[in-house]
Formats: sequence, C-alpha cells, structure tokens
Amino acid sequence: MVAEPNNWGRFGPADQRGTLNLLTPGRVLAALATARTGEIVSLAAPIGRNAPHLRGRPSPQHFMSIDGADFAAGTRPVGAGLRMADDALIVSAHGTTTHMDALCHMWSGDELYNGHPASEVHSYGAKRCGIDQVGGLVARAVFYDLPSHRHVDHLPAGHRVLPEELAEISEIGPGDVAVIRTGWPRVWQEAPERYAAPQPGLSAAAGRWLAERDVAAVACDNAAIGGLNERGLADEPVEDDLHLILLHRHGIHLLEMLWLEDLVAPSPGEFLFVAAPLRLSGGTASPVTPLAIL
Repeated sequence: MVAEPNNWGRFGPADQRGTLNLLTPGRVLAALATARTGEIVSLAAPIGRNAPHLRGRPSPQHFMSIDGADFAAGTRPVGAGLRMADDALIVSAHGTTTHMDALCHMWSGDELYNGHPASEVHSYGAKRCGIDQVGGLVARAVFYDLPSHRHVDHLPAGHRVLPEELAEISEIGPGDVAVIRTGWPRVWQEAPERYAAPQPGLSAAAGRWLAERDVAAVACDNAAIGGLNERGLADEPVEDDLHLILLHRHGIHLLEMLWLEDLVAPSPGEFLFVAAPLRLSGGTASPVTPLAIL
C-alpha cells in the first residue's frame, strides 16, 4: 500500500465497513433534518438494453418467464382462473447500471482494505469486505452540480475535477455523502457512441480532498468516479487511481452511474440520501436505487 494517510486499523483490525462506521445513530438522526419538503427523487438510471453502459460489459437481460401470451396460447390458469406474470433479470454488477462498489472491488498488492488478505476473494465471492457488509446507507448528502456551476450541459470529456471546484460549491463533513454531477449521462441521450470513453471525472487530488473530510461515500453519475481515457481506462498513475485512494486506502464506498438530471431543477444544496445494496453474499458490487429525499 502507498504510504499516505489511510483508514487501515482506524475502526479496528476486523473492520469491513470503512467510513460507513461514521454513520452513528446520532448522525443518521441529524441527517433526517435535511429533508424539508418530503419529495422523493430516484437517482437510479433505468435498467435495460438502451440504458447507459460501458463497452465490454454485458447488457442487462430482462425476459418474461410467463406472461399473458402463454395463457392465450393455452397455458392452464392456476387454481380458480388465476393468471400471473413473472420475469427474470440478469445484470452485471459493474458498468451496466447504477451500482455500489464493495471494498473488495479493487486493491493493490496482496491486501484488501484494512489489511484483509486478498486471497479471501474467491471464485464464489469475497469472504472479506463484500457488499453484504454494507447494510443500509442513510446520510446527509451534499450536491456538487458542476455543470450548472460552470453554466454548461455537461463537463468536457477530458475534464478532471479539482478540489478547488468542489470547495467553491460547498464544504462537506464527516459522515456525509458527496453526490457529484458531471452531466455525462446526457451524452448517452445525444450520442450513445460517445458515452463510454473518454469521460470526465474526479482528479486524484479531489478524491484525497474528500477523504480528508471523512465522507461516508462518494456517488457520481459517471462510470468510474475518476475520468476515463479514449481506451476506457483510468488515466492516472496506479497510486492515484480513485478506487485505490477511496475504496482501498480509506474504506470509502463508491456509487457509480447515478441519474442526477432530476436534481438539476430543484438544485438542493443538501438532502437526505438513502441507499441499500442487495444482501449479496461476497459480492463485489450491487445494483442500487439511491433516493434523494428533499
């Protein structure tokens, strides 16, 4: 691990939740006060073949296992005429929908966050730092609407957000969630072939700025928190990779590919943020539907 400030050992040698430990009952109750109108806004992108996704990741597969056409073709109703519809969903945890990364998702060397052995990540899942360790996330969120701040529809593909840009919009404190809008999902609507790469994102300096402020999580509407180059890869040196800075060193969970366009008009400076991943044993990530309660 790079010798820089980190949270290894801070919450105990067995810790697998990182800065989610900062969400004490008192902080959660204080966060409830940020909801003022009671309006609920979903921050999840739609799941489907025509929704934003990265190249090389399988598109979500949604199909019906039984539907109205089956009964029209002669399937016998259940019991006294009861008919039903049922469906199935196959979705990649990363790169195809709004999701939350587990602390086991990325690491360097032979150790996960907090020194847990990387050998504990097996073909059937992670025995340490999996998404099943998260539980629920209820916190005060600070909204960094960078395109509106710059009076543009979306950030340019090569833009890397600096800490000074975040500080111009708002400060943030321990246990908060940083919700960062780049506007990049608009590119999918305009020209899907341009969406995957390159993409704008946080700079390494901005990631460290957020880590220094003890945020509980970082949520962004792009695909990788940091920026992507033309090949769809992070374009910073390995030691400056945002996943290593935030997930691996500081235990800060990441939420990616949010849909934040519906927050532009109400433009809340802060709001109540609620999200819960699937309780997927040993999962490296999970689809989520984050909610903003204004």
